[in-house]
Amino acid sequence: MTAPTQTFVPFSRRVLIVVENLPVPLDRRVWLEATALKSAGYQVSVICPTGRGWDKPYEVIEGVHIYRYPAPPEAHSGAKAYAVEYSLALWHMFRLARLIWRERGFDVIHGCNPPDLVWLLALAYRPRGVRYLFDHHDVCPELFEAKFGKKGLLHKVMLAWERITFACARTSIATNESFRQIAIKRGKMKPQDVFVVRSAPKVEKFEIRPADPTLRKGFGTVLGYVGVIGQQEGMDLLIEAVDHLVNRSGRPDVHAIIVGFGPELETIQNEVRFRRLDEHFTFTGALYGDDLLNALNSCDIGVAPDPKNAMNDISTMNKVMEYMTLEKPVVQFDLTEGRVSAGTASRYATPNDPEDFAAQIAWLMDHPDLARDMGKRGRERVFAALSWDHSVPHLLAAYDRVFS
Repeated sequence: MTAPTQTFVPFSRRVLIVVENLPVPLDRRVWLEATALKSAGYQVSVICPTGRGWDKPYEVIEGVHIYRYPAPPEAHSGAKAYAVEYSLALWHMFRLARLIWRERGFDVIHGCNPPDLVWLLALAYRPRGVRYLFDHHDVCPELFEAKFGKKGLLHKVMLAWERITFACARTSIATNESFRQIAIKRGKMKPQDVFVVRSAPKVEKFEIRPADPTLRKGFGTVLGYVGVIGQQEGMDLLIEAVDHLVNRSGRPDVHAIIVGFGPELETIQNEVRFRRLDEHFTFTGALYGDDLLNALNSCDIGVAPDPKNAMNDISTMNKVMEYMTLEKPVVQFDLTEGRVSAGTASRYATPNDPEDFAAQIAWLMDHPDLARDMGKRGRERVFAALSWDHSVPHLLAAYDRVFS
């Protein structure tokens, strides 16, 4: 009997993944990348912050060695606050990299942004033959513009850091084609050195299940949101849309399950109370595993109220992919990459118009059969081209390139 052919990966392919804004394995993209590389025969170490229950300074999960540092205070405004956060994070990254270099070694630093500063660590190890692969999670200049509504000096600093990041990277991976074009045009990288590795769900973990009546609370239509609750996610627009449905359109049979955490959570909850919509919203906090699946399976429509701005228009929203995987029709504002992801599985509202967002929800409520068909098309779309299994070959090709 002939043995199956296998791709040979030299033991010298040792990877150090560095991420600042979320702990691993909570950061789903980073965790999928780490485990995919481990399965392909790579030796994988990760540096990340603690948080959200992932507080051990060191542990091994599924063969991935995770080194965590105390999460610095998260900055939400002001140059000084960001300087403190990033300086503390960088200090810990250098400290833990020295430890990992002695204990396990690494041949590639896989840097995830934000911030666009991991190149400092990469430059420190370049004389030792270590290559730098940049994992472009966020467009930081556009993120700054979306968060603060201006450009100015700090925006120019972000652009400078971005240019240095791309200049230091041997290879770059982008979450979508829009990000790839930024790497090529603004970052001046060669097209053959930039690979699209889409953030996508691991479909076998997103199982369709019956709805939980206790979560639906007796409402006829349940909206679902999962993600960060911050300044640029459009939660205020979602509240306005629900207010329009309930109080102005005579549709009181609507409830929204909000799954997630973030700096604006208390502000959003206060706005819900101010509009007297308490019974129409449930805030679950962060949910993982079966609890997350139960919440999303209990919804009828997945909502992505991210407003149109320079960042969101070219970003792939993980939540949209997750709604589609669970066969939920989607309502979102008309964003470039939102259409690329969802196609005909979504209704698209006029950008940043909460009344039209409410109208698209109402259309799905009034056309349940068409809504179910949209959900099925979305799930088929994920399985056909957008699941994580389709991203893994691109990730491994990027690594073949960085080692070539």
